[in-house]
Amino acid sequence: MRQIETYRYKKILVLGLAKSGVTAAALLHKLGAFVTVNDKKPLSENPEAQGLLEEGIKVICGEHPIELLEEGFELIVKNPGIPYSNPMISRAFEMGIPVITEVELAYQISESPFIAITGTNGKTTTTTLVYEMMLAGDKSSLIAGNIGKVASGVAQKAGEENTIVIELSSFQLMGIDTFNPKIAIITNLYDAHLDYHGTREEYIEAKANITKNQTSAEFLIVNAEQQDVMELARQSKATIVPFSNRNELSEGAYVKNGWICFNGEEIMPINEIALPGTHNLENILSSMAAAKLSGVSNEAIQEVLRTFHGVKHRLQFIAEKNGRKFYNDSKATNILATVNALAAFSGPVILLAGGLDRGNEFDELIPYLKNVKTLITFGQTAPKIERIARDAGIKEIERVDNVQEAVPVAYKYSNSGDVILLSPACASWDQYKTFEVRGDIFIEAVHKLK
Repeated sequence: MRQIETYRYKKILVLGLAKSGVTAAALLHKLGAFVTVNDKKPLSENPEAQGLLEEGIKVICGEHPIELLEEGFELIVKNPGIPYSNPMISRAFEMGIPVITEVELAYQISESPFIAITGTNGKTTTTTLVYEMMLAGDKSSLIAGNIGKVASGVAQKAGEENTIVIELSSFQLMGIDTFNPKIAIITNLYDAHLDYHGTREEYIEAKANITKNQTSAEFLIVNAEQQDVMELARQSKATIVPFSNRNELSEGAYVKNGWICFNGEEIMPINEIALPGTHNLENILSSMAAAKLSGVSNEAIQEVLRTFHGVKHRLQFIAEKNGRKFYNDSKATNILATVNALAAFSGPVILLAGGLDRGNEFDELIPYLKNVKTLITFGQTAPKIERIARDAGIKEIERVDNVQEAVPVAYKYSNSGDVILLSPACASWDQYKTFEVRGDIFIEAVHKLK
């Protein structure tokens, strides 16, 4: 960790806690700042805030009082989940107070270079693949960011010998200033989080921040099949490295004659890759490019791709029981993610779907249901998904109360050779606190099958 003097004796407000806020507040305190923490949760229900209070950090809980900004803060470190439309943030901008996220802090104190990954889909799988390839290639890597490891916490432990592989959301990227990764990846761009960003243009602009400080000495790995991504790349000063799972390229990562290739070199046959799905081929190509640029050997890349079966809750293979293969894709909280999951299988599928009703319909799924022989639904959207299943000609449709009940019912309808797939196409919040909880319940139910 670099012992920077940037924040010594500066008055800084950490807005919003959770893991990133707690870590940022403690770090700034260690760096000599005068830290105030403001969190909406009452102090009596806020053990994180109580812990910071014991460290001697000023804590204000229960509300976000705008008048707090009159105390002369020189910087705000914002929890990524707090939107920029929040009155505190709007007022801070009016007052000329800079606002960052803790990812910027991580970069400023880190002795390690960064490989940074963003995009709409595939971030976590790509981040994990890069991390595993680096480890297999004897590169000392650490994993951080939106994947569940607070970046500024990881950066405190990182040394010059390490590389930090970091997953970044658009929320985090809106709050960077000097952050500059050695290698950046943009997996893809689709409409997402428009309730937070307001417009697609603002969402893409947030993602573009990943490369805003890069120069020709750094690399930007981009999806050559997406016009928005390539337009973004044309505005970057980084050295561009494209990838494509559809077309052979003159450089970068691509598919040729059944092999994945990089800069004209065949790396390994596609049929030896363990991770299923066309969409995962995008993740594989981009992560392979990052690994090759980092000096990882072909043998290390091959080792990972032959054994990596996916990140938990993202088209994760769970078990095979009497010829039925069970896959947990609870992270599929939107239609596109479920489309990608269904495209990964050519044989008969029993689909488990449903969840929070956000007001949308599911007609976009109809063309992709051709291999679904049975639909098991649950949650608020069950009637909507059942309607489009009937329109698609699916005869076997059954509604259950929850995911736990869905598993034995799905097995009842199944035959040897079938895939039983949890890919809800919806958020989990109508029944479960997180998609992870939903996925864990599915996994447990699979293992309890008799």
